[in-house]
Order: sequence, then C-alpha cells, then structure tokens
Amino acid sequence: MELTFNTLIDLIKNLSVPEKEEIKFIIERNIAEESRSLISKNYLNSQKEFKKGKLKFTGNIDELKKML
Repeated sequence: MELTFNTLIDLIKNLSVPEKEEIKFIIERNIAEESRSLISKNYLNSQKEFKKGKLKFTGNIDELKKML
C-alpha cells in the first residue's frame, strides 16, 4: 500500500495523543541524527579540502569580498 503525504497526515490525526507524541519524538530524533551526520560529512570534506590547500582563511573584509 502506497501512502500519500495527505493520507499519512490523516492517519496521524486519528492517533491518540501519546501516539502522536511518540511520532514527534521519533521524528525529532531522526532530524537530529541526520543533522549530526551532515555536520560530520561537511567537516570531513572541509578537512580534505584544507589538506589539499583549497581552503583559505582571512579576517580581512576586503579579502573576504574577493573570495566571494
């Protein structure tokens, strides 16, 4: 059975409050895990770029504008 987003929302609306809270908890935990994974992936990619000399750092506003 393939659920559409609207069907899923309708099913959730019919759940009890504790069931809705459990779904909310699961979704929030999943979002946090995905965010941590993305942060980790970006960190590892930036470390690789730094080692290859592709990253530049400066506190000079004029240099920052040129980098954009």
